[in-house]
Amino acid sequence: MSRPGDAEAVKLVMSVFSAQSRLLNEATAELSCRYGGIDFVSALIPFHYTDYYEQEMGSPLCRRFISFENLVRPESLPDIKRATNALEEKYATGHRRQINIDPGYISHAHLILATGKGYTHRPYLRDGIYADLTLIYQSGTFQSLPWTYPDYAAKDTLAMFNIIRARYALQAKTSRQAKI
Repeated sequence: MSRPGDAEAVKLVMSVFSAQSRLLNEATAELSCRYGGIDFVSALIPFHYTDYYEQEMGSPLCRRFISFENLVRPESLPDIKRATNALEEKYATGHRRQINIDPGYISHAHLILATGKGYTHRPYLRDGIYADLTLIYQSGTFQSLPWTYPDYAAKDTLAMFNIIRARYALQAKTSRQAKI
């Protein structure tokens, strides 16, 4: 018989993109105030995988990935997604977003993103938020899945998430040792 227990804390990560670099910086600062220090910031990455967001947000779009020093409880993901949605609304002009923030987390086994859109591989969490299993960690690296967005499946993106996961693994180990 399995004995339910608490899940291990996870590494909070976010994708932040906009056509305005000023908004990327402002939103990143606000996210840091809310979730603690940032321990990884990617270079600005041109976002050219789809034109889905351009009519709403303009172009050219640039993205930045960030991760946070503080580990979080995985069950907090719906609250985090609702908070990032509110931040997107804060920066909106009318009904047009000026910034997109996609929160998720890295664990030892996978990268999960939060979304408001359900689908076959997205189990419902709560409060209108679903978990998107985006990447799995297998054979020493992150692996994409048939439904993984192309930008998350890119070689450089996978390498970046491997670096963040290595940082997380060290944090998780240190945290476990501190509890002993």
